[in-house]
Amino acid sequence: MENNATTTNQAAEKETVVNKILGAISGSFAPILGVLAGSGLISALLSILMSLGWVSAESGTYAILSAAGHAVFYFFPIFLGYTMANKLGANGFVGAAIGAALLEPSYVNLVTNQAQEVAFLGIPVMLASYSSTVFPILIAASIYALLDKFLRKVIYKELQMFINPMISLLIIVPLTILIFGPFGTYVGQGLAFVIQFLISNSAIITGAVMGAAWSFLTILGLHWAVIPIFIANLAATGLDPIMAMIAAAPFAQIGMGLGVFLKTKDTQLKLLAGSGLLPSALAGTTEIITYGILVRYKRTMLYVAIAGAIGGAINGALGVSGTAFALPSFLSIPVFTPIGLYVLGVFSSLLVAMVLTLVFGYEGKHDQAVVEITNKEFGLGNVKKETIASPLTGRVIPLNKLAEPLFSTETVGKGIAIEPTKGEIISPVDGVVTTLFPSKHAIGITSNEGAEILIYIGDNTVHLQGKYFTSHVKQWDPVKKGDLLIEFDLENIKAAGYDLKSPIIITNTEHYLDVKPMKEGDVQASEPLMKLDA
Repeated sequence: MENNATTTNQAAEKETVVNKILGAISGSFAPILGVLAGSGLISALLSILMSLGWVSAESGTYAILSAAGHAVFYFFPIFLGYTMANKLGANGFVGAAIGAALLEPSYVNLVTNQAQEVAFLGIPVMLASYSSTVFPILIAASIYALLDKFLRKVIYKELQMFINPMISLLIIVPLTILIFGPFGTYVGQGLAFVIQFLISNSAIITGAVMGAAWSFLTILGLHWAVIPIFIANLAATGLDPIMAMIAAAPFAQIGMGLGVFLKTKDTQLKLLAGSGLLPSALAGTTEIITYGILVRYKRTMLYVAIAGAIGGAINGALGVSGTAFALPSFLSIPVFTPIGLYVLGVFSSLLVAMVLTLVFGYEGKHDQAVVEITNKEFGLGNVKKETIASPLTGRVIPLNKLAEPLFSTETVGKGIAIEPTKGEIISPVDGVVTTLFPSKHAIGITSNEGAEILIYIGDNTVHLQGKYFTSHVKQWDPVKKGDLLIEFDLENIKAAGYDLKSPIIITNTEHYLDVKPMKEGDVQASEPLMKLDA
């Protein structure tokens, strides 16, 4: 018994470490994902202009646009140093300074001029170029955060403003150049080697697995662990085959969304699918389709997996690669090479998913029956004006203060966030539970008046896989305002390193004239929180 308990504790501890790593990576990449995608589209635009002969590589126009498109990647250690340090609770500007030290001309000149026998205090230095790298600064910023936490305990508060940054830079920058930098470089090269090994042995299988799995990795938040590999590969070789493989997944979602749009007679669902197609096709942001259709209609998951596997296998077999980081979309097609083969792969995914949806439908018998029952019994359909009560007790926070861009930019819908002081979610309306995630960290409720409400507990708490969460309802259960839905262990979730600021989102915002917050400061559960004007 003792051995079993020890093993369980060790497994839980190991899981917590993995969750913390994934949470740190996601928190450091999320704030800069937009500028990464935008810069990638500039690279795509440059490729189009050059292929049309409108711009030459020797022109000033090319140099300026190239600078706009490549700056964020060249200075990536600075951006990532800032966001990683911030995510871990340290000074973001010190993290940025550590990244900047790796690109400072005095050091860069040593690398460029291939200086011999460089040493720091008699210790030999292995010179390397760190522009566009990922893993060295991730490691350096993580160690800096630990050092900063220690310094805050031992340095007088009045001196911390300048002493802590000075000590941190004096220690971390040399350690990064001596140890963390070379180690991180080897990690990146090792991952690239593993990927190339898998592809060289079976590019078709590798592509099929990545294409099929990517949509679901994104839903679980595990995709953040793969994004650094893209950028590391691009920095090392200028090419990344994994990007081309996973590109099949968002195109499969676009195809599925188009199939639903063409097939459905439900005007609200048609509007939802149509509103999700434009950002997905032009910007690669598939969240509306993912959370509005894919999660809601389980049959579509199979279509997206099959179509993603086919497109990923084609791109893998044909040796397609990305040349710059970009979210897969119609506009980013020129980023991939060879373009013709890439188009063949991703459009195969789009067409397969669309045809499967049109032929077999997006609803299973269970889905259809439940929709009909809930529409009849709970009055779901056209939305009506209503007031949404607070499902949590805590402090009200605007959505734009959240780290997750999916919520802070109102991509999923308008709403408000609450930092809870009590680990209970109660029903904010009379209605029905339409979505309950297996990890119990999020729940969707549709009110009798037609409001679709998503309550998402904390940031990246999906990685806890249900630990510290207890659900008191099941999917499709009818609920009354004030009913207890989910209990969660507030203190243990915080102790595990998770931010508990919880968004409450109206996911069918487009059906309302306005979504107005009604509360500031502290709020009690069941108090009026939002007013929906129809």
